[in-house]
Amino acid sequence: MASSSGLALNEKLQCSICLGAFTDPVTTPCGHNFCRTCLIKCWTNTQTCFCPLCKEKFSKRPDLKINTTLREVVQHFKEKLNLGESEVFCDFCDERKQKAVKTCLTCPSSYCETHLEPHSRVPRLKKHKLINAVENLEDYICQKHERPLELFCRDDQTCVCLSCTEGEHRTHNTVPLEEESREKKNHLAKRQTDVQQMIQNRIKKIKEIQHSVDLRKRNTEEERSTSAEIFTDLIRSIERCQSDLLKMMEEQQKAAEKQAEDLIKELHQEITELKRRNTELEQLSHTDDHLHLIQMSSSLNSGPHTKNWTEIRIDSDVNVNSLKSALTELKNTQETVNEKLSQTGLKFVQKFAVDVTLDPDTANPYFILSDDGKQVSDGDIEQNIPENPKRFENSFVLAKQGFSSGRFYYEVQVKGNIGWILGVARESINRKEETDSFPRPEDGYWIMMQIIEDQNVVLDNPSVLFPLTPEKVGVFVDYEEGLVSFYDVESRSHIYSFTGQTFTDKLYPIFSPCDNDKCKNSNPLIITPVS
Repeated sequence: MASSSGLALNEKLQCSICLGAFTDPVTTPCGHNFCRTCLIKCWTNTQTCFCPLCKEKFSKRPDLKINTTLREVVQHFKEKLNLGESEVFCDFCDERKQKAVKTCLTCPSSYCETHLEPHSRVPRLKKHKLINAVENLEDYICQKHERPLELFCRDDQTCVCLSCTEGEHRTHNTVPLEEESREKKNHLAKRQTDVQQMIQNRIKKIKEIQHSVDLRKRNTEEERSTSAEIFTDLIRSIERCQSDLLKMMEEQQKAAEKQAEDLIKELHQEITELKRRNTELEQLSHTDDHLHLIQMSSSLNSGPHTKNWTEIRIDSDVNVNSLKSALTELKNTQETVNEKLSQTGLKFVQKFAVDVTLDPDTANPYFILSDDGKQVSDGDIEQNIPENPKRFENSFVLAKQGFSSGRFYYEVQVKGNIGWILGVARESINRKEETDSFPRPEDGYWIMMQIIEDQNVVLDNPSVLFPLTPEKVGVFVDYEEGLVSFYDVESRSHIYSFTGQTFTDKLYPIFSPCDNDKCKNSNPLIITPVS
């Protein structure tokens, strides 16, 4: 039997993909070993090469060369241990023991080629049970009857001899060991196929996850680049507004200083004139020349030509109207940027558009679906359709397409409808129970609806009311992020988002045209292509 160290070594010499001993082993740059064919198959139809064991990605496809040293070790291991079997020697060689080729369960002994010869010649010996040489012969002999274990008891799941079948196993279901071994091999082969398929499924899942990560990375880089451009424009607009405002304030300051300078100069001139007039008055008040005094007094009685300075002042405040104008311009710039961001958001999610069609097996019996599965309306009359466990008793219909990962987006025309419901729902929702209350996220629904004209409601906790009437609604889901968003496609604006959700079931787009209401709400909901 193989030693424990031999078994441990055997595990080290196994490929982690096929779980068999290495065949033409190759080594990846990260140091792990795989069968060459297994690794090439793993990298088929993929842009990014990575180690199946540690998941390290390689910038370029490695040049796979066979590890000759490891291949020789594997071959030596196979030869040395003979895949777990020990060497058995002939029981009848007198001097140098020869390797046994067969063990006789009837004798019981092991024989080399020379001493086995009588078993192929003597008629009595020809009937003996021969097997490949084994060391632990007692394991093949019934310890109770000392006869070969040739049969398998399926009732007790144990090996038995012929004598056992005449005793306690007499009424049991026994078959030859060869037959049971053949069935066991078939079962093991099927099990091995299942395990290998499980391995391939997980390798495929690794590729899918890696592809999703790579796609998300590319989309994030695009979104980051677009956002950077928009915010750069915003910063430039702010800087320009700030520069214009500072320039305007500086010009106003210079104008105020120039006005003050002119006024002060004029005041100094008036002061000089008033001082001269004061001197003349002083001189006249002390003169003894009565004639001169009388002649001059008439001209001096009139006041000097001066301004009324009471209402004249320099405004110390900044021009408020100019400031308001600058701020208004900045606000308009921000609103433009916000609009661009909203439009960029819709443009981004539209990249994840999927082809959605309605599933007639889920439609409420009153609903009428178009042949192409793109339109649904309420017919006001129950249709004669077969019962189906997937069918809704309440007013809903699901899409055929479900999603358990990634992102997806679709658009629905609701123009002309006074009542409708859109969104997504998990696969396991109760479809047979009618309720008076509107379904919410805790019930497995993430929806928005219009049940009153010009009034939209998002059924969150609490519900949110929007006074708007979109003509076309876009629905976006990011499964891993727990995000469900609604958009007004025509105005390219964001309406509402459910955030921080946890999805475990598959999600399906869900629709309801609501009640026909005597043809007042007869227009269909139309799933439209995303442009």
